[in-house]
Amino acid sequence: MESIFALMTPDLFVLSLAVGLVAGMIKGLVGFAMPTVLISGLSMFLPPEIALAGLILPTLVTNGLQALRQGFGEALRSLKRFRVFLGVGAIVLIGSAQLVRVLSADVMFMIIGGSVTAFAVMQLAGWAPKVPEKSMRIEASVGAFAGFIGGLSGIWGPPTVAYLTAINTPKAEQMRVQGVIFGMGAVVLFFAHIKSGIVSAQTMPFSAMLVVPAVIGMMMGQRLQDRIEQAMFKRLTLIVLLVGGLNLIRKGVMG
Repeated sequence: MESIFALMTPDLFVLSLAVGLVAGMIKGLVGFAMPTVLISGLSMFLPPEIALAGLILPTLVTNGLQALRQGFGEALRSLKRFRVFLGVGAIVLIGSAQLVRVLSADVMFMIIGGSVTAFAVMQLAGWAPKVPEKSMRIEASVGAFAGFIGGLSGIWGPPTVAYLTAINTPKAEQMRVQGVIFGMGAVVLFFAHIKSGIVSAQTMPFSAMLVVPAVIGMMMGQRLQDRIEQAMFKRLTLIVLLVGGLNLIRKGVMG
């Protein structure tokens, strides 16, 4: 605890736990958005580097739990299905993570926020793009884009979820696939930021403490998610994407 209070005051630590609980609830409900909620919420009162470090372990643990909810075999099947996405995304993420201390992510926030917002608005308005489910080129392109912004900001969910939504992935499979993809991304992010210096003995105790409220919140959200039909799940997913996209635009504009 001493290392945590060297980074922030006790009241800011309690506020951080509350942000972790909310992020976990949203994660449990729609299967993503934890990094977005954490980085957005924590950055309001903590330095960006501490906020980024804080999201690493909660993201890793909750995605592992989500990926394995239907068993190891199903998780492995999803891993094989999206191996191109994961492979390309991991390579790009490792490279872009090294730019986190020297390159501003504001422009990337606006690019990804604008594209995700446009996608969510058009989907909610009834537009349904026909994306080939087994297009290696599209899968690799989305994986590269998600990996690049993920290495810079710790946020790779919006383009991934937009892709899964566009290929009409069933709810149960989408939740599992998101857990696998985001979980693998979280592992890569952890090791990439050891090199960048974000992951350190000073920051990881704080990240570890955020795991508890994040997991509790996710369990609460999953109970609600189990009762939601496919159409409502897709609509809620798009609404969360819309809010996340608008928030990324805000972060890009405000810096």
